[in-house]
Amino acid sequence: MPRNTDIAQRFGDRLRQLRKKVGLSQEAFAVKCGLDRTYISGIERGRRNVSLRNIEVIARALGISISELTKGL
Repeated sequence: MPRNTDIAQRFGDRLRQLRKKVGLSQEAFAVKCGLDRTYISGIERGRRNVSLRNIEVIARALGISISELTKGL
């Protein structure tokens, strides 16, 4: 991921990569997180500014730590 890309876009790209790695669609992942699918889509497109609470929810749904989720950002 290029460093000159916006942090929201880098986070979204990282989330998409990890979600696909575990084999979940946006819809299935959203259900697992308890979040709306359009919200997940917005995050992955770099259009949403994710709260710390939701970062924690996302990391738990992926079964990883927050530091692993944000690795390389």
